[in-house]
Amino acid sequence: MRVFITGATGYIGGSVAAKLLEGGHTVLGLVRTEDKAAQLRQRGVEPLLGSLADFNKIAQAATQCDAVINAASADDSFSVEAIIQGLAGSGKPFIHTSGTSVVSDRAAGEYSDAVFNEDSPFEPLPERMLRVAIDRAVLTSARKRIRSVVIRPSMIYGRGHGLNPNSVQIPHLIALAQKHGMARHVGRGLNVWSHVHIDDVVDLYLLALEHAPASSLFYAENGEAPWKSLASAIGRLLGFGPETKDWPIDEAVREWGVNAITSFGSNSRVRALKARKMLGWAPKGPALLEDVEQGSYRDALGRG
Repeated sequence: MRVFITGATGYIGGSVAAKLLEGGHTVLGLVRTEDKAAQLRQRGVEPLLGSLADFNKIAQAATQCDAVINAASADDSFSVEAIIQGLAGSGKPFIHTSGTSVVSDRAAGEYSDAVFNEDSPFEPLPERMLRVAIDRAVLTSARKRIRSVVIRPSMIYGRGHGLNPNSVQIPHLIALAQKHGMARHVGRGLNVWSHVHIDDVVDLYLLALEHAPASSLFYAENGEAPWKSLASAIGRLLGFGPETKDWPIDEAVREWGVNAITSFGSNSRVRALKARKMLGWAPKGPALLEDVEQGSYRDALGRG
């Protein structure tokens, strides 16, 4: 199978590309610079020089490949429309990467008991409405004979297998702790996020590529934890001890922008019922706190 991947130099896209190549598939990866293109070639990925603004190039690549995985921006409606245009009428799979932040709140570090599965109704925050609209556009593209799939990963952790091996949220918390000399979390850190290991995410993408029916939506999670527990694990990783310190929301916003509210200070609790039931997805990666304290994050700091 020849698969076109946007975001092929990123954390998710690069990891999925590596697994596809390992399985004997070929990968065409969208890349913005000649330098990154050369790095992709070294890894066995055929680079396509361009950006998400090159709509004709994206549509043509989608037409010429057997499947498309969008692992670049979850909030770029124009590139998604170009992929849909290129795949229309083909019956080929199109996997679009979204995220569980669509069900996040503005709890500022406080706990919420709201938990969502794939069929749970919800009202997205204004800042997530575009992402939800794009998800719906992908799902309804099944009417154009596209085997469309949306995957909403929760907080992903673990070392990736592409050019960018680093996850998003945890490195930010590590850097924050290093800056302040102790572990910190937004507000009281009682807010909870679901999480999933990168290797399990990759497995879900490959299962969806092979078996997911058109217009499928899957959450990806394998457990959850309060941010305070995660911060405490980071403190132990760095040798600061398990004690943590609240980070007032106004200070967090000044440093991290609105992500301090909609990501690090929010709740995003989901259950991946359909991935397990429909695709037989069985996540088996190391537990989050174990990987932080004793696994890939310790290895990355040279503390193994």
